[in-house]
Amino acid sequence: MSIEIKMPMLSPTMTKGIIANWLVEVGDNVVAGDIIVEVETDKVTIEVEANEDGVVSDLLAQIGDEVPVDAVIVKFAAPGASIAKAEKAAPSEAIAQHKEEAAPVAPLESVVETSSANSSLADNGALNMSPLARRMAEQQHLDAKKIIGSGAKGKIVKRDIELSMGVDLSKTVQTAAAALPANVEIDYDLLPAFTRKKNSGMRSVVAQRLTESSRDIPHFYMTVDCQIDTLLAMRKQLNERKNATYKISVNDFVIKAVAAAMKIVPEANCMWDGDSVIYFDQVDVSVAVAVNDGLITPVIKNADSIGLATISNVAKELVTGARDGKLKPANYQGGTFTISNLGMFGIDNFTSIINPPQNGILSVGAGQPKPVVVNGELSIATAMSVTLAMDHRCVDGAIGASFIKAFKEVIEDPISIIL
Repeated sequence: MSIEIKMPMLSPTMTKGIIANWLVEVGDNVVAGDIIVEVETDKVTIEVEANEDGVVSDLLAQIGDEVPVDAVIVKFAAPGASIAKAEKAAPSEAIAQHKEEAAPVAPLESVVETSSANSSLADNGALNMSPLARRMAEQQHLDAKKIIGSGAKGKIVKRDIELSMGVDLSKTVQTAAAALPANVEIDYDLLPAFTRKKNSGMRSVVAQRLTESSRDIPHFYMTVDCQIDTLLAMRKQLNERKNATYKISVNDFVIKAVAAAMKIVPEANCMWDGDSVIYFDQVDVSVAVAVNDGLITPVIKNADSIGLATISNVAKELVTGARDGKLKPANYQGGTFTISNLGMFGIDNFTSIINPPQNGILSVGAGQPKPVVVNGELSIATAMSVTLAMDHRCVDGAIGASFIKAFKEVIEDPISIIL
């Protein structure tokens, strides 16, 4: 009996994963629930568990290999089988075919024939390199003979190419230049001293998705100032309650107010889907969290149906998990609307780019003392500026205005959140 473990889809946008680290070897006994491999996705590095007992018989991908979703990465024999320690098998046909289709450069033979200046690339073909490392070396015109491999049996893998790229700053990185507008060329010799840091999978995907969002989604923006003195007083009272098992933040109130406003204006709780618009029955609020070399948006599920204390505790747990890289896909998938709060940095107001496929994002600034007119008289109040960005394909201006008006009313009368 042979058990096949395939590359799982760990996020909605994931089409392939990178083998970051194998935690098992051929011949190892594995029990269901054991962590067998670490996979780098477009968002985070995730530990993948075995779902059955068995003995590792074949590892079908090397560290650094890019593997398409649903391609077999490891095989198990039946529990108790005797498997001798052996070299890792060659990549499966599905993986090899995917790499051949995805390769953005000409075959190695063609490169060798077209230019004698690239003679080092011909030598790379005989070296012990993963296919991904070979492609990267070709793209960057690196002489792989000078690179020390850190993989099994000295194999040159992706991280070795990245390290070489980071050390040899005199090289012009073609992939980085290609990402610039066509009429922009960089003369690296004229730049001051610098350090090049290779983009992580997360940073690359964030750049791609937000570029597409800014280019393809017709954003419209609305800004209002919300007086939050009543909210701050209520927050202080709640947090000083005896035996409180929570510590509510202003952002927790914002999450709950967004959910409440979505219930008041359900037409805003939607998503563009090509030839139709999807309207959601519940409100799952994503919260933008800055992590090392990227951004992730863990989701507060059913924010319209849970209380402030629960929102506070769940949000803290998710933020900690995001920064520690321990979130599961279920923790950051499926949000219907995003909140980005830079108030803690003293930012008064700003605009954000919609996180597709969602239709909106709320940018939250700091609460600041500002002059306001109350009953015809000038006074000072704590005002928080918020800017709504929405997708005009599925939300018209009147609906967006109704939503942000409802949000302002709720946030300024926070007792309505807990009634």
